[in-house]
Amino acid sequence: MITERLETQKECTKKENCNMMQSLINTQIWLSRTFDKLLPEKYRIDGNQDFIRSFVPQYLKPNLKIYDIGGGKNPYLSLEKKTELGATIVGLDIDANELQHAPQGIYDEVVCADITNYKGHQDADLVICQALLEHVKDVEKAFASIASILKPGGIALIFVPSRNALYARLNLLLPQTIKKQLLHTIYPHTKRLQGFPSYYDRCTPKDFHTLAKQYQFDLQEERFYFISSYFSFFFPAYLLWRIWILGFHLLFGTQSAETFSMALKKI
Repeated sequence: MITERLETQKECTKKENCNMMQSLINTQIWLSRTFDKLLPEKYRIDGNQDFIRSFVPQYLKPNLKIYDIGGGKNPYLSLEKKTELGATIVGLDIDANELQHAPQGIYDEVVCADITNYKGHQDADLVICQALLEHVKDVEKAFASIASILKPGGIALIFVPSRNALYARLNLLLPQTIKKQLLHTIYPHTKRLQGFPSYYDRCTPKDFHTLAKQYQFDLQEERFYFISSYFSFFFPAYLLWRIWILGFHLLFGTQSAETFSMALKKI
C-alpha cells in the first residue's frame, strides 16, 4: 500500500510539473503572437494555412485527375470536396502504412513509391505537394518525377519550408532523436504530423527557379512567407528571431522567406 501511494504521488507530481511547463510555454506563445500583431501583415501570414485555404483552391476545377504526393493519411482534399469536384485522386507516398490510414474512399488509386525514383505516366492535371520536398534527399530527382507525372499544361502546386530559414539550419545540425523529442515536448499537437527527418536539399526559391527551368516548367505564381512558430515557446528568442527576419528580408528579399509556395505549369 505504501509503495502504491508513493507511485501515485510521483505520478501526480510529474503531471503537475508537466502542466506547469505547458502553461509557461502557452504564455510565451501568447506573448510571441501578441508581438506579431505589431508587424506588417506580410510578416504574419502563415504559409501552410495560406497554401491550404487560398493558394490551392484557385487551381481546383471539376473533373481533374490529381496526384497528392506525400499526403499519406492526410490528403489535401476532403472526401466531400472530392465528390463535389468529381475529382480522381491518386495518393503517392513512400509509406504504405500512411496510405492505408487515409480516409476511406479518398484515393481512387494508391502508389507506394519514393518520389525521387518514380516514373509517371503524364496523366495528371494537377499535382499537390505540401511540405514534402524538405524531407527528400534529392529534390532534383523529385522534380523529374513530378514532370513525368504531369500531362503538358498540368500544374504542380508546391509548398515547402526554405533551407535559408534559421530553424532549417538548426534542424540540419541537431540529431534526429533530439529534434523529435524537443518538437513533441514543446508542441504536443505535432506528434501526428511532424517529426520526419529533414534535408532541405535545394529548398530555396532560387534553386526552385533553376529546377523549374531545367524541367520545363513555367512559373505561374509564387508566394513567400516570413513567419514560423518554432521559436514562439520562448519569447526572448522569438523577439530576436523576428528582428533577424526583418533584417534578413531587407538585405536578401524573397530569399529570406521561411516558407514559400509555387505553381509550376508543365510546358
